[in-house]
Amino acid sequence: MTTQVSEPAAAAAPTGKPPKAPKTPRYKTTWRKAWKRDWQLYTLVIVPLLFFLVFRYAPMLGNVIAFRKFVPGGSIYGETWVGLRYVKMFINDPNFWEVFGNTMALGALSLFFVFPLPIVLALLLNEVRSRYFKRFVQTVSYLPHFLSIVIVAGMVMQLVSVEGTVNQVVRAFGGEPTSFIQEPDWFRSIYVSSEIWQTVGWGTILYLAALTTIDSQLYEAARIDGASRWQQTWHVTLPGIRPTMIVLLILNIGTFMAVGFEKVLLLYNPLTYPTADVISTYLYRVGLVSNNFSYAAAIGLFESIIGLTLILSANAISRRTVGTSLW
Repeated sequence: MTTQVSEPAAAAAPTGKPPKAPKTPRYKTTWRKAWKRDWQLYTLVIVPLLFFLVFRYAPMLGNVIAFRKFVPGGSIYGETWVGLRYVKMFINDPNFWEVFGNTMALGALSLFFVFPLPIVLALLLNEVRSRYFKRFVQTVSYLPHFLSIVIVAGMVMQLVSVEGTVNQVVRAFGGEPTSFIQEPDWFRSIYVSSEIWQTVGWGTILYLAALTTIDSQLYEAARIDGASRWQQTWHVTLPGIRPTMIVLLILNIGTFMAVGFEKVLLLYNPLTYPTADVISTYLYRVGLVSNNFSYAAAIGLFESIIGLTLILSANAISRRTVGTSLW
């Protein structure tokens, strides 16, 4: 006797293969649809893009005068092609290498002292339990950032002048007054100290924001394991803010050669040129004051290439060793 299997039962019979999940339809979003949907957000990007296009990318075309002889009143791209003439000029110029050394020294001092201090201050503020005291310290440390560099330079010059506060303290302890602002050996200390005072508070903002993202359960687990406050900071807090630290370190290395032009220009004088003159101020005197624009463009291009090399190298090393990078 044979039994007949109905068609639905035959369709439901197992075939030995798992059933395939139904495919979800894919919808392609075109640029036109994306613009129509989020045009308000895209319009917000127009102004920043125009800013970078006009003031960052368009001026790059002027780097061609580093290889052409520029004559004021002539073509903005130079008159005649001179090749590497201006590159050879600054390579054989002893003044340039002195300025290059000053730039490296100030950049290294700023990176060594200015970069880690916001991290230390953020960690200290994170341990403060009094909300009012914490806000007071943050307010006081943030204020110098909003002062104009001209005001900061004026305050520094008044403090370290012969009749300034610093020399008054020196006299109180029986010492002789010193004209710090005219001493080449004191310029780097003055510059780095003023940079710390002006930027350390503002630099804590990103670190304090990163500290809020650390899971509190990690601290509880560390306390259960008997970790002290220092051990919690070393094994929980610092690893939690490490991506932020690495990103800011890479950005600082990228601006290593671009030591603050405005502050150096306002603080230095011919007596402090041996330690205070940096590439940016040297370019100002050579390019704008002496009207040697092609020579200044060649030096500026050299500085930009070094900065680009530094940030690419720092990003590659960070990506391979730490696993965090900008791109």
